[in-house]
Amino acid sequence: KMAADTSVDILQKVLENEILQSTKVVEEHLDAEIQKLDQMDEDELERLKQRRLEALKKSQQQKQEWLSKGHGEYREIPSERDFFQEVKESKNVVCHFYRDTTFRCQIMDKHLTVLAKKHIETKFLKLNAEKSPFLCERLRIKVIPTLALIKDGKTQDYVVGFTDLGNTDDFTTETLEWRLGCADVINYSGNLMEPPFQSQKKYGTSLTKLDKKTIRGKIYDSDSDDD
Repeated sequence: KMAADTSVDILQKVLENEILQSTKVVEEHLDAEIQKLDQMDEDELERLKQRRLEALKKSQQQKQEWLSKGHGEYREIPSERDFFQEVKESKNVVCHFYRDTTFRCQIMDKHLTVLAKKHIETKFLKLNAEKSPFLCERLRIKVIPTLALIKDGKTQDYVVGFTDLGNTDDFTTETLEWRLGCADVINYSGNLMEPPFQSQKKYGTSLTKLDKKTIRGKIYDSDSDDD
């Protein structure tokens, strides 16, 4: 018993010492930074200020440029021809191929509207699949909704139905954001190794099955039961 107590005491002292040491390191680092600032002369501070201002100006210009190209809002484009033009002028594009009669497209719309405002570095578009047979053929779009994820004019990835989004109609905007982050088509600040729907599962979210077969290359809704 005594020996056990002693080892607990030793362990506690070691831990306290560790904490003290790391606190000391942090404090020393802060002291060094403050000292560095104190020692800076007027010219150096002025240069630092200028650099900060230039960086701010640059990011404002970038923001304006994105907005002028139609970023920042989720828009419908009228035709396939517009698709090529829109994709050519932006580095990152998410395009939702939808159909009016598919209710899952409305679910997708809701989330994309939110993400378009949040991620102005990316252009968010929607295109009616029935009005774009050439593109659907070329991009092999068989299930609606499908998101085409495009970087530098090339389609890199697809989100087909809701399979990647936890296989449920009530997936969160965060889940879709994570999926777009995986494709590197938005600037994602979360942890890509942890899909948001994993934490939902712990609390017993009922997951509905969505996989849909495609027959003879026809386009099917991921929520219809056609055979």
